[in-house]
Amino acid sequence: MRLPRLLLSTAPLFAAALVFALAGSAPARSALADDTADFLNPQNWEGRSDLWTLTSNGVVGETKEDPKYNTFFCSKKKYSDFEMSCKVQLRDGVGNSGVQIRSQVFDAKLFKVKGPQVDVGKGYWGSLYGEGVGGMMKASDPKLIAKAVKETEFNDYYILAKGTHITVKVNGETMVDNDFPTLPGKDAKPAPTDGIIAFQIHAGYKAMRVEFKDITFKDLSK
Repeated sequence: MRLPRLLLSTAPLFAAALVFALAGSAPARSALADDTADFLNPQNWEGRSDLWTLTSNGVVGETKEDPKYNTFFCSKKKYSDFEMSCKVQLRDGVGNSGVQIRSQVFDAKLFKVKGPQVDVGKGYWGSLYGEGVGGMMKASDPKLIAKAVKETEFNDYYILAKGTHITVKVNGETMVDNDFPTLPGKDAKPAPTDGIIAFQIHAGYKAMRVEFKDITFKDLSK
């Protein structure tokens, strides 16, 4: 088919405009990719090497016996506001894990951590728990857990931390969406505004395996 003269004359301009438009939209996508790559950089992580494995797109923690204490795979960098998503599975539904946010290491030898934790495990999926800082901050509705969670399969997690507001979704269901200006407990200390991110292996199980995969991470504090 022969193109009209006007269309032929404007085709190069249209192509140039399209290239420019695509180029203009690229930073948003590449920025997310850059944050994820930097987040999962092996140099950014520390923990017990006999328990943790860093994959190309996630983290695996596995025990052959009870470690007798909660231990974590910890980022070396601190993060304030961020957006994160991943898929997480407890093999056969056994064990307990979680994602620490704005937390700190208090035992560098055993990689013990304290701070807010997005919980992973039976009865606690998607809850926000104060690991070592006073207990439950916001428990997920049991009815939502029963509706949304696949106990033995991979579950989609979404975490948004912006200012004092924390949002947690599991398989699209909102489990937490509240402001947390203080930590739980009688002291009511101010909640941390930044800190490390860490993945948990929980004590009390003969053996467990947790896998976080398809991790995406966006640093919103830049």
